[in-house]
Amino acid sequence: MTTRTGVYPGTFDPITLGHMDIIRRGAKLVDRLVIGVTTNPSKNPMFTVEERMDMVRREVADLDGEIHVVSFDSLLMDFAEREGASMIVRGLRAVADFEYEYQMAGMNQQLNARIETVFLMADVSLQPIASRLVKEIALFGGEIRKFVPATVRDEVVARVEKIGRKGS
Repeated sequence: MTTRTGVYPGTFDPITLGHMDIIRRGAKLVDRLVIGVTTNPSKNPMFTVEERMDMVRREVADLDGEIHVVSFDSLLMDFAEREGASMIVRGLRAVADFEYEYQMAGMNQQLNARIETVFLMADVSLQPIASRLVKEIALFGGEIRKFVPATVRDEVVARVEKIGRKGS
């Protein structure tokens, strides 16, 4: 029997409740879910790849299913192929996400037509959450507990105290 493997890629800087929703639901679609933690040259990360992997591992530890957290720094389709994935799991929050993700799915299909992209709509209550906005709110001293797991909130607050709040 073959194992259905899915890859859920992202920067997870930091991991949000929206990410957790997609992970929980994505894990139900496959036998093995690989969370691929990567860097994005167009983003300025608050946490190192190792710190983000530790956060994600901690947050998924009690979830059902076979879930692995792996870092990668390559083309997504090359990483997915190495992991033996048959699908890429992507979360959608809004129409703007869809336009970007639709284009990426088309490019990825050109690179490797054996791997499908599956889109999961974020839970309505979680749709506005974006890591970028969480960091921005935290950097200006705002409360982020509605957007991230409690331990992640503590880590973000500690990092902001270390690097200094904006507007103070």
